[in-house]
Amino acid sequence: QVQLVESGGGLVQAGGSLRLSCAAAGSIFSIGAMGWYRQAPGKQRELVAAFTGGGRATYAASVKDRFTISRDDAKNTVYLQMNSLKPEDTAVYYCNAEIRPLATPEYTYAYWGQGTQVTVSS
Repeated sequence: QVQLVESGGGLVQAGGSLRLSCAAAGSIFSIGAMGWYRQAPGKQRELVAAFTGGGRATYAASVKDRFTISRDDAKNTVYLQMNSLKPEDTAVYYCNAEIRPLATPEYTYAYWGQGTQVTVSS
């Protein structure tokens, strides 16, 4: 079965950097769109950065020029490099991917990671 495993969150001072990783584990036929969302307490989950199914990267305006999304297809892993972090970046970050399982390659399912806490102190 398929699952997304996140890592890389933690506590960092403002201006610092973190790199989040999300690895798709299990029997996978293919992976389409893949990206990162975040949710702060009392707020809705919002898109941070993502690759579309066509491989184009998109970013929220608030993180553009500071965050970079990348992908390693050989490892079925997507990364989020976060530089110049600000206190307002504090949130739980969730990986999301559209995946076709090997058992049912004709169907696409949306998967979510378990979430990883990013805390930026001032």
